[in-house]
Amino acid sequence: MSQTKVAENNVAAIAQSASAYVPPLQRTAGQPPPIAANGGLSYMSFDRGGDGGTAAAIADALEQIADGEGQRVADRVSNAPPGAPIETRWGPGFRKYEECMDHIRRTNPLKVPEGGVALPLPYTVYERPTYSIVPSNAIWRDPARPEVAALLRQNEQNNKRRDLWFPQVIRDARRIGEYHPGLSPTSAECMDRLGVSLAHLDSSKCANFYDAAEVERVFYPEIEKLLLDFFPDATDALVYNHDVFDKDYTGDRTEDQAHKNPGVNARYATLVHNDLNDNSGRVRCRELLTKNLRNFGREQHYTEAEADQKMSRRFMSINLAKPMETVEQFPFVLCAWPSFADQPYITNYRIYDDRVGETTRFTYRPDHEWYWFPRQKPNEVSMLKCYDSVTDGSVSRWSFHTACIDPTAPTDARNRKNVVVRAYVFF
Repeated sequence: MSQTKVAENNVAAIAQSASAYVPPLQRTAGQPPPIAANGGLSYMSFDRGGDGGTAAAIADALEQIADGEGQRVADRVSNAPPGAPIETRWGPGFRKYEECMDHIRRTNPLKVPEGGVALPLPYTVYERPTYSIVPSNAIWRDPARPEVAALLRQNEQNNKRRDLWFPQVIRDARRIGEYHPGLSPTSAECMDRLGVSLAHLDSSKCANFYDAAEVERVFYPEIEKLLLDFFPDATDALVYNHDVFDKDYTGDRTEDQAHKNPGVNARYATLVHNDLNDNSGRVRCRELLTKNLRNFGREQHYTEAEADQKMSRRFMSINLAKPMETVEQFPFVLCAWPSFADQPYITNYRIYDDRVGETTRFTYRPDHEWYWFPRQKPNEVSMLKCYDSVTDGSVSRWSFHTACIDPTAPTDARNRKNVVVRAYVFF
């Protein structure tokens, strides 16, 4: 019996025992099936004793490592001649940002509109599901399985070796109406159509974004109000966590999840990705409503039945980014849904001790429609959709995004300092 069939047989039993929430298997109308394990079924369907399917996910990760294809792809990238483009079926990619930037300058193949910029963006070239064991997982400290940890660590390193830089045009998101006549970037319609939009928060009473308790107490309610104003049909908005990004911060960066302190990030996410997918968009929402799992915001006390009712209506996951000062380097860039709606996403499984999160990666396409907010101001809040429960194709399901190096910025440009909050919006 196939593993997928086993998982399908497990779903009913799990539902009866209520040991794990298994999200309905969803597909977006018009989008091909994802590149995922188990036919796209959540690993929650393999839950054993409350492990959330983590044992099954680690076994699959090791099986994939053993077949060697991931290593072969990583080696092909690593062994390519230095500085030369690496031919892929989507076009030439480059191992280094500088090599791709040099290619853009020399060949000038991209037509850049006013307010835009041509620059390299990093995509995966590995069209298989990937596995990442989070640092807190007990397997890294298990004295009985050092050889397993070594294999998984090598696989983590190979994940990065299977990424290449590709040339893209980034358009000015403030001028979205020029590319989509009649569409305002500051409208809920823009989020529905493109999966990206812009809001304004002219002032915040949060004086110190490095103080996690103050961010939770002051900034979370401000963003919840902003979301309810931005989406007039919404009935509730829940900000549930945040991250602070500041490469130059000299204070204590320590993350302390137990005390709801995300720390301060020194690294900017520089791989094209989305934070959620068909499964994790629902699982994450359910965890928040019924268990308050990893929730930094307002406590939730929904019963299973009440959560079912709330999630039976439309809900979305939105990421919002507010600069602390005008962004000069490492800006966010966001990709519009219509330009990749017919492209399968690639699932990346993040394996904890009690759950398997799912994020997504994407392969390069030259016609991806990328946007940024040049020199984003502190009162400008960029918004991107990470999940939408509407699956009929009438609205965007998500955006994907990354950070980039702005080649037009001066050499002494300051690195981005901003706070990113994550929220669910319910209708």
